[in-house]
Amino acid sequence: MRYISTRGTAPDLSFEEAMLTGLARDGGLYVPETIPTLTFEQIAAMGGQSYEEVAFTVMRPFIGDTFTDTEFRDLIAKAYAAFGHDARAPLVELAPNHFLLELFHGPTLAFKDFAMQLIGQMFQLALGRKGARVTIVGATSGDTGSAAIEAFRGLDNVDVVILYPHGRVSEVQRRQMTTPGEDNVHALALDGDFDDCQARLKDMFNDFEFRDGVKLAGVNSINWGRVLAQVVYYFTSAVSLGAPARKVSFTVPTGNFGDIFAGYIARQMGLPIADLVVATNQNDILHRCLNGQGYHKGTVHPSISPSMDIQVSSNFERALFDAYGRDGNAVAQLMTELGEGGFDVSQGAMQALAEIYTSGRTSEEETSQTITDMLARTGELLCPHSAVGVKVANEMRDASVPMITLATAHPAKFPDAVEAATGIRPPLPPRMADLFDRPERLARVPNDVEALKTHIKGLIRA
Repeated sequence: MRYISTRGTAPDLSFEEAMLTGLARDGGLYVPETIPTLTFEQIAAMGGQSYEEVAFTVMRPFIGDTFTDTEFRDLIAKAYAAFGHDARAPLVELAPNHFLLELFHGPTLAFKDFAMQLIGQMFQLALGRKGARVTIVGATSGDTGSAAIEAFRGLDNVDVVILYPHGRVSEVQRRQMTTPGEDNVHALALDGDFDDCQARLKDMFNDFEFRDGVKLAGVNSINWGRVLAQVVYYFTSAVSLGAPARKVSFTVPTGNFGDIFAGYIARQMGLPIADLVVATNQNDILHRCLNGQGYHKGTVHPSISPSMDIQVSSNFERALFDAYGRDGNAVAQLMTELGEGGFDVSQGAMQALAEIYTSGRTSEEETSQTITDMLARTGELLCPHSAVGVKVANEMRDASVPMITLATAHPAKFPDAVEAATGIRPPLPPRMADLFDRPERLARVPNDVEALKTHIKGLIRA
């Protein structure tokens, strides 16, 4: 299995190389050269299997000879051992043929744990046998950062630096990043929004002298390993509802497009998915683009669903790569235009996207009302991101096809928004009950790449 860049000029890599590299040297994102498929019988056999068994079946074709079967099974087992639910990703019925996929039972209460816990295990084994060390720098709109810190804290061969937008994450999200005491993890509050964090991260990756000097690695959703791990729960949930004998649909609240792109990969592998619905909040650039208005950046408006407050959705580049017939030159041109403000999508590419994705948008008021209504009607307490998904799913779903809406975070990560909508302040799980008593450790940094590079060099352990 080889991995190629969406911009067409970077060297092809193995799974291990692509995982440890993150962003391609031409600025593109790595994708598999081909998508392996599973047979009807292989998918049907997942019925009744553990999450870990399904994870092995789904991911094994993508990793080549990076890990042996025994090693990979062991990595998967370690990755999900600390999850707080035996099903790992349980389904809850909200209404006839509408189900909530709970992805918040991991260590940091967000769907990012499914990928990050596994990435942490894979990095540790791959680097350990090489005797190598790396500096992981990540950008987060809230959940990726805490999941990365949780996965890599205390490891000898990894330094972790997370950039988050100052004042634009929830207090729980911030404290999950700033309270770990291990000396290999660092939280940096950047003066700007998430798109600024993501842009400075890409600036650092594109400075090859700095990149090579600090042995830079990335675990944002630009990393293919992140997307791959998220493919698994599409299979486990769909099979629970009758796949592959019948189709299912998914609604995904998304800002950076990685989670829904994982659904696209599941569909390419043979999972019978009827609809993949993109759910956005008021920062609706993806919804506008998928409805033919082009991809043109605007102002990021802070919301009660902050992990979706994004205008530059990195993983959308992977979707565009396939929509443009895997033409790296075309994608590179689009990304150049994006740097200048935005681009229009060609008619052929729009048709290709429309065959896969639909979309919907939710306002702040509608998000809050959905949290209120779902508690009254079902007893389910939703985080605001999950509420965005539920509201869009209710509008878009075909009642004859099971709809699975991804619940991306625990409501306790966004207690202010949930309390405002319901009068209930959701408590943190007992293992995190002292979060607000723990001392914080962070640095506030300017939105300047040279200052960031200097600061990061000073953090790296010898």
